[in-house]
Parts: sequence; C-alpha cells; structure tokens
Amino acid sequence: MAYLLLAGAIAVEIAATSLLKTTDGFTRPLPTAACLLGYALAFVLLAQAVKTVQVGVAYALWSGLGTVAIVAIGALFLDEPLTALKVGGIVLVVSGVVILNLGGAR
Repeated sequence: MAYLLLAGAIAVEIAATSLLKTTDGFTRPLPTAACLLGYALAFVLLAQAVKTVQVGVAYALWSGLGTVAIVAIGALFLDEPLTALKVGGIVLVVSGVVILNLGGAR
C-alpha cells in the first residue's frame, strides 16, 4: 500500500509541476490554485508513504522518477530540446535511483 501512495504522490507532483508554466509566475489564479493544491496533495501522499518506506528510498523514487517524467513531458509537450547531455543526466538519475533502491532492500 505504501508504494501505491508513493506512486500517487509522484503522479500528482508530476501533474502539478506540469502546470507550473500555465501559472505564468503564479499570476493566473486557477492554474496557480491547481498547481499548489497538487503539490499539497503530493506531500500528503508522500508523508503517508514514508510511514513504511524508508525516506531515502522514497525520496530517490520521488525525485528521480519525477525528474525523468518532467524532462519527457517538456520534450514531448512543451517543445523543450532533448539533448544528449539531458539524456546522459537521465541515465545518471535512473542509475542513482536503482542503486539507492538496491541498498534500501537490505
């Protein structure tokens, strides 16, 4: 159940981050409210997940998967370039998440 909460936290955080550009620097009320509510819900779900999942493992998954997803969303939907350097960074992030999870499984 904790990993489902963590997956929900990651998904909601990705959605909230995806809304950041539409807030226009937090000057547009509805996108701003949706973004902030998304972040609040994401933190509530994360807080519930870390009752069971180690904080380091949960945060590695949260930040790593979130980063990879946001880079992909930026490239696919926001016309942001996906350079070889970005791909290399994603490989390093994913590698770090895998290593931390392997260390947390002991």
